[in-house]
Amino acid sequence: MTLQDGRDVEAEIVGRDAPSDVAVLKVKADGLTQIPLGDSALMEVGDFVVAIGNPFGLQHTVTSGIISGLSRSGINPDGYEDFIQTDASINPGNSGGALVNLKGELIGINTAILSKSGGNIGIGFAIPINMVKNVMDQLLKFGAVKRGVLGVNIYTLTPDIARSLGLAKVRGALVSEVVGGSAAEKAGVHAGDVIIAVNGQSVKSNAELRNVIGLLRVGDKVDIGLVRDGNPQRVTAIITAVATPPAVASPVHAAAVTAPHGFDGANMTDAPEAAGALVTSVEPASPAALQGLQENDIIVRVNRDRVTNVEQLRAHTKSTTSLVIEVRRGKANLLIPLR
Repeated sequence: MTLQDGRDVEAEIVGRDAPSDVAVLKVKADGLTQIPLGDSALMEVGDFVVAIGNPFGLQHTVTSGIISGLSRSGINPDGYEDFIQTDASINPGNSGGALVNLKGELIGINTAILSKSGGNIGIGFAIPINMVKNVMDQLLKFGAVKRGVLGVNIYTLTPDIARSLGLAKVRGALVSEVVGGSAAEKAGVHAGDVIIAVNGQSVKSNAELRNVIGLLRVGDKVDIGLVRDGNPQRVTAIITAVATPPAVASPVHAAAVTAPHGFDGANMTDAPEAAGALVTSVEPASPAALQGLQENDIIVRVNRDRVTNVEQLRAHTKSTTSLVIEVRRGKANLLIPLR
C-alpha cells in the first residue's frame, strides 16, 4: 500500500469480516499518526462531514458535504448494515477512505454509492465508526468476528401489521417465530412479541435488531424490552453461537394481495379437536405459497383472535385487507403477515 508521503509498505491482513465489509491491516512504518476516532452515535442529519479517498485514482482527494441520513440499510441484504448516508462526493476509489467530522475525527469508513451510472449523484454511504470499532476489537482479539444469535425470525413492524395487532405505536421488530432451543426460547420470547429495545437501545426495525444482535459476542447477557399483548415486558437472554437456523432473519415476505386472496391455492379443513384451520395442501407458486403457508400448517389466530375452524377463519377475513395469522407448524408457532 502507498502512504501519503509516497512510501510503499507491505500490509499484513490481521482479519477481515465480509458481512460488515471491514478489515484490519497491520503495517510496519515509522512516523505514522493515528486519526482520532469520533462517536458516530452523536452525529445528526445535517452535520458537516469531509470524505477522503482516491476516486478514479486521483490520490488524496477531499470532498465535503453533510450527513443526509442515518441507520440506512437494504444496500447489501446479506451484510450487517447501519450506514451513514452523505452527499459528500463519493466515487469508485473512495471505498475504504475516511469520513470525518469538522473536528477531524473519524466517524465513518466510505463503502458504497447509489448510482445508475457508476458516478456520484449525491448518495454515498459510510460504515459508522462505532460499528467499525466493534468489528475491529473482535478481529484483533480473535482474528474473526464471533457473531452471536438470538434465535428469532422477524418482520419490521409496519402500520398495517401494527393495526392488525392492535398496537398503538409503529416501532420494533415483530417476532414471527422462535427457534427451538435458542437463546430467545430460553429467555421466554414468544411468537407475536414485538422487540422494541436491546440493552436500553431502541430497536426500530428488523435490520436494527439484526445489527445489534449480530455484533454481540457469544455468551453476552442482553436485556430485551418487548411488548406482548399490549403490555411492556423485559426478559434476559444469553447470546449463543451461530447455528444452522438463521437468527434475526426475515421470513418469506407476504405477497402484495388483499388478505382473503392470500389464501388462494391453499386447501383447508377443520383441524381435529377444534384446534384451528388445517392446511391440507398448497399449490406451488400460488398466493398462499408466496405468503409462506405450508401443508399441515394449522391456523390458530387471526389478528390475535382465536379461530377453531375454517368457518371462523373465513368470517375473520371477509372484510379485512390486512391481517396477521398465527400458524402452528409442528411444535413451533409462527406469525405470517398477509398484505
